Amino acid sequence: MIPSVHLHCYIRPDIDIIYPPFHLHFYFPKQLKMVFQRSIVDQVSGWLTVYNDGFVDRTWTGPPQFKFMSDPVPPHHNFINGVATDDLFTHPGSDLRVRVYLPEVPDSGKLPIILHFHGGGFCISKADWFMYYNTYTCLAREAGAIVVSTYLRLAPEHRLPAAIDDAYSTLLWLQDLANGKVHQPWLSSKGDFNRVFLIGDSSGGNIVHQVAKKAAGENLHPLRLAGAIPIHPGFLRSEKSKSELEKPESPFLTLDMLYKFLKLGLPVGSTRDHPISCPMGEVLQGVDLPPYMLCVAEEDLVIDTEMEFYEEMKKAGKKV
Repeated sequence: MIPSVHLHCYIRPDIDIIYPPFHLHFYFPKQLKMVFQRSIVDQVSGWLTVYNDGFVDRTWTGPPQFKFMSDPVPPHHNFINGVATDDLFTHPGSDLRVRVYLPEVPDSGKLPIILHFHGGGFCISKADWFMYYNTYTCLAREAGAIVVSTYLRLAPEHRLPAAIDDAYSTLLWLQDLANGKVHQPWLSSKGDFNRVFLIGDSSGGNIVHQVAKKAAGENLHPLRLAGAIPIHPGFLRSEKSKSELEKPESPFLTLDMLYKFLKLGLPVGSTRDHPISCPMGEVLQGVDLPPYMLCVAEEDLVIDTEMEFYEEMKKAGKKV
């Protein structure tokens, strides 16, 4: 016997056309069950979980005392501790968003511009995280520079080169500001587009190098790239380096985290030898790169490959 649901449906009498009541019958076999079982397909401990339906949960599940670092800080147009901030879209109708940090300085001419790309293994983090707000309000204030930080698209929903495209599009937006095609009050009135620096930490350091390379073959006038600052970039290859084998891991950085982030972030089917993660050995002769300041950490798991990149830059005659 198949059970049925018997519904009496009436149309309200205050409308123009009145229909008599009618009956709808729905039959449901007892054995029919509409069940969707969500399951985990990948996970980076503490940081993110990927499910089989494509959903990515970035809820922090690590030590609770460190959660504040990823708490978003809203923008404030008034000066707080010497810095004002704003979130804005680069162009009308664009999805590309940036955070701008303006230091409160005497009217002493134009200010250099620092274009920041956040880290997070291409998979986590945002420009409004407290850890970045704290760092770049300090940098803007102490350096007397305008900082622009891009809200990069994240993998695995948006695999590389999506974040690199966002980063480079931000640079082109600065060029549009420089030649007056668009206007942003703080940057248009106070920014020195002849002194634009790229800076990025961890995977953001990888993006710095990719953007600098891409810009080398383009005419960005009247904007000029004055320097690039990769901070402990995520440079590594499939073969483990000595530092990967010997350096102690920490709760915030393990080899498993590094490898999984790259697996989720690089183009499908890529290995860690992809040029974005492994720029060591690439041909740089003839590439007009700006001066680099490569920042490394003594206990970084990938310091050996970072230093290998440094040596390759020196051999190619680059200022680093």
